[in-house]
Amino acid sequence: LLYTEYIKDKLSEEHVRDIILNAVEIEKEFVTDALPVDLIGMNAVLMAQYIEFVADRLLVALGGSKYYNAINPFDFMEMISLQGKTNFFEKRVAEYQKAGVMGEKDGNHTFSLEEDF
Repeated sequence: LLYTEYIKDKLSEEHVRDIILNAVEIEKEFVTDALPVDLIGMNAVLMAQYIEFVADRLLVALGGSKYYNAINPFDFMEMISLQGKTNFFEKRVAEYQKAGVMGEKDGNHTFSLEEDF
């Protein structure tokens, strides 16, 4: 994270923890209102556990220690989890280029809107 590498005057671990714990409580409140009825494989209790799991990861990433010691209740989230994603501001992300917009003619990339859809 940029915070751990570039910020010289960091917040205390307690202050960071307080901010994250407050955000967790707000998010749990939202999830309880947003999921009033249990869905198959997902309910407010499991979502609250996932929020705690993500908060623990964020606390560790910011140089602190885990608070909730929660485990990930959603196995499918490991496939799309926060780890391993490209930082948008540090690297060029190629997935945003649309097919057919930048055509190649004679080895040169040219802008073209001639594709049929």
